[in-house]
Amino acid sequence: MDQLFYAPDIETIPELPEEESRHCMQVLRLKAGDTITVTDGKGFFYTADIEKAHPKNCRIHVTNQRMQKPLRDYTIHLAVAPTKNMDRMEWFVEKATEIGIDTITCLRCRHSERKDIKLQRLNKIAASAMKQSQKAFLPKINEMIDFGIFISQASNEIKMIAYCADNNKHLIKDVYSPERSALVLIGPEGDFSQEEINDALAAGFIPVSLGKSRLRTETAALVACHTIHLLNQ
Repeated sequence: MDQLFYAPDIETIPELPEEESRHCMQVLRLKAGDTITVTDGKGFFYTADIEKAHPKNCRIHVTNQRMQKPLRDYTIHLAVAPTKNMDRMEWFVEKATEIGIDTITCLRCRHSERKDIKLQRLNKIAASAMKQSQKAFLPKINEMIDFGIFISQASNEIKMIAYCADNNKHLIKDVYSPERSALVLIGPEGDFSQEEINDALAAGFIPVSLGKSRLRTETAALVACHTIHLLNQ
């Protein structure tokens, strides 16, 4: 499988979205009769023939549908306080999608320097990374939510919180069990406040360390994601 296109509504609208259509027609120079591979981001690949080669709405005819086998038996959910520089957050979304992540939630914390995000932009980057890594599952990226509200709603996964203060923290390998779904909280550049840490611990989150180096927010999030994958190998 070479070039992969993304059409989230392919089941009901048999055409490529405008940006995908433009890339198909004007960059790749494909034409009517050519065969392409499309994903809906929900776990399916589609083989389709181009019926109408138009740079705004390339109409296609689906000839085959197949489900991508689940890539793993566990899920990874990272709740991250977005960085002030969104380029760094976008880098994290891209790399985490390539490595493999299911859900990203953007946290609004006491020390957060960024209070809002451009969700459409992050979803676009995730979709591009999904196509690049030949996946059929698009990670779910949630809008920003206040830290306190989020931890009060967190499910009963293995719940961990990573922060800088050095007090009775565990290595992820010592608290995480393979094939279990994981939720990890990663704080802002100014770290979680002590009150937030206390509230998370009271809500059942396990304090974890990501190593001896002090990491940037986006690096810490990616390390947590990759560590969970390594522990499942």
